[in-house]
Amino acid sequence: MDRDGTVSHEVGYINHVSRMRPYPFTPDAIRVIQGGGLLAVLVTNQAGVARGYFEEDLVRQVHDRLQGILALDGVQLDGIYYCPHHPSAGDPPYRCDCDCRKPKPGMLLQAAEELDIDLARSFMVGDKISDVEMAVEHGLTGILVKTGYGRGELEHQSHTWRIRPHFIAENLLEAAKWILDN
Repeated sequence: MDRDGTVSHEVGYINHVSRMRPYPFTPDAIRVIQGGGLLAVLVTNQAGVARGYFEEDLVRQVHDRLQGILALDGVQLDGIYYCPHHPSAGDPPYRCDCDCRKPKPGMLLQAAEELDIDLARSFMVGDKISDVEMAVEHGLTGILVKTGYGRGELEHQSHTWRIRPHFIAENLLEAAKWILDN
């Protein structure tokens, strides 16, 4: 699943740990996913590192805070993968045309290898059509949520989509329930 706008509020670049605010339904969504015998894995682009807005260590601190908040509700993500790169912004080594920046599959492939995930039997949930495109192009089921940028993308950009979501959910919890039903 995507992070900003899907698991947590979309607030622009999270340049301080205090800005990490998971949605209230996120712990329940993770509980539903894991209760169905599936892994809950986060994959997120974090180009703020490449752009020089913050250091890479802050991304790890934000993810530690996210896991800490989730732990208060008795859940944890099974894996967190992020891409700190951007193809045209910042300085090397962060300015690069990498394989991990969504919609490229690097983070998916790394998670699949490290966590023994069958991507053909997996789902990707995100608030941008690029998350859905990445999913569909690499054999996953793509789900768009209306949180974050999702509602705006659906209402104002859907006429330009070359790939359609398999499902459009109000939020991550509705997506999680749909996943278990499908």
